[in-house]
Amino acid sequence: MRVYLNFLPAVVSLALVACSAPPAGRAPAPQASAKDAVGPGPMDVTSPQRLRVMSSQQYTNTLFNIFGPDLKFDTRFPPLVRTGGLLGNGGAIAGVSDSQLEQYQRTAALVAAEVTNPTHRTFLIPCKPVDEKSADAACAAKFLPAIGRLLYRHPLVPEQTEALVKEAGEAATRFKDFYAGLAYALEGMLISPEMLLIAETSEPDPKRPGHQRLDAYSFATRLSLFLWNAGPDSTLLDAAASGELYTPKGRAKIVDMMLASPRLESGVRAFFDDMFGFDDFATLAKDAETYPSFTGATAADAREQTLRTLVDHLVANNGDYRDLFTTRKTFVSTALAPIYGVPAGRGWVPYEFPEGSPRTGILTHISFLAVHSHPGRSSPTLRGKALRELLLCQQVPRPPANVDFSAVENPKSTIKTQRERVNLHLANPVCAGCHKITDPMGLALENFDGSGAYRTTERGAPIDASGNLDGKSFTDVVGLGRALHDHPSLPTCLVERVYSYGSGGTANEQSKPMLTYLNQEFAAHGYRLPSLLRTIAMSNAFSEVKPPETRTASVPTQSSQTK
Repeated sequence: MRVYLNFLPAVVSLALVACSAPPAGRAPAPQASAKDAVGPGPMDVTSPQRLRVMSSQQYTNTLFNIFGPDLKFDTRFPPLVRTGGLLGNGGAIAGVSDSQLEQYQRTAALVAAEVTNPTHRTFLIPCKPVDEKSADAACAAKFLPAIGRLLYRHPLVPEQTEALVKEAGEAATRFKDFYAGLAYALEGMLISPEMLLIAETSEPDPKRPGHQRLDAYSFATRLSLFLWNAGPDSTLLDAAASGELYTPKGRAKIVDMMLASPRLESGVRAFFDDMFGFDDFATLAKDAETYPSFTGATAADAREQTLRTLVDHLVANNGDYRDLFTTRKTFVSTALAPIYGVPAGRGWVPYEFPEGSPRTGILTHISFLAVHSHPGRSSPTLRGKALRELLLCQQVPRPPANVDFSAVENPKSTIKTQRERVNLHLANPVCAGCHKITDPMGLALENFDGSGAYRTTERGAPIDASGNLDGKSFTDVVGLGRALHDHPSLPTCLVERVYSYGSGGTANEQSKPMLTYLNQEFAAHGYRLPSLLRTIAMSNAFSEVKPPETRTASVPTQSSQTK
């Protein structure tokens, strides 16, 4: 195994010194043509030129797309920091710790071993060495640059290829094994900053003197991460190399191809998994005595149920985004059936709750109800806060430090329902400000306990599930779903989140004209997600960038490498 010590952190720091030219050792992108045209949308809106670290899922998807889905390896990359409501925005980094580097290196070693083992080498490596016990530069030169182009998301320059082939040869000689040498070189590529870091580069925009746009390979990468949550494939890189990606017809052709690809499902799942904060499932725990039917399998399937519903409604059926909060159509598994009180089938089966059922919309999915509850009871406050922050992009203030919880936490209290409990908060001037914007909508979900199971009473008392959302009153969760469906902030929040996710950072004041344009287009196309994705991908703002200010940095000498 290699030991890089402080090599990667030094390179990461250096990479933050953004410049418009490609980094040394990288093949330049095709030169811009004066015939190229910018996309639609506001002309003066740009997004920052980004440096991001590849997420665990992006890394995994990229490798599966290159080598096939039957590779066996574990990607335990460090968690990102949620920024502007999205983990994806936390990918912009200033360094990588030694412990994080060890995690990357462990994964790289496993992948390299899998690719070169006897099971996979016969169809993943396009040649056989003359002698498996010694180096073979010709065979290595057929494999490494082709894979490097996909891993690095741009072609390798001759010097890079020569260095990799030499490294593979030296390792093969040392270990007396051609494939061990190839694995050694591949491991280095998999942990290279060019693989792990998404460092965007830019070029002058030929149609707008004084403006910058992403170069073709950086734009191809941004497109692919946005729509597929993976690095670009050969078709996309070919379009970048030919200049087709920066012609109006060429970009439209590529974007439409990507939207029609099965890989779009991975991109949509990744976005909503991030937007809905489903990373909370990693720490979700329920009191086993209170909720005996809620198991680890329940939690895993609850997450999957909502993601399947989203993909089916938004991608397979091109449905109105707002209808997700009123639809009774979903999918149910064996693990979820007991809590939903429906017949259990084998595996995942489509299911539509009957008309008049309280199970309408994804707010009534176990995923939302269980995550935004306490281990042993429901929580109108947590659920209302999640509705505000995740779906309406409205920040709920943190509670003050001096709140007295004794009235609601008294074990001898005669309080029976959560409505009575939160009324104590609403009566307290210190608490009322925040609870007024969370509890009236969260109370409409009180017919569901902390595990997501339906109920009509709590501790023997009937549940009152009435509430209101910004002046819109309703009597139950069905009314809440309709009110949310019609709330103007529901689609605008999605637009903001999708745009931020695609460009790799939070929207700012300069983004407002672009967001206004996107909202108008989203509404005009019936609130269909594929049309929103296409509008963003085709827009001027998605490719036009403002490079960060140049900074200087010193780089420590690379440490020795050992095997």
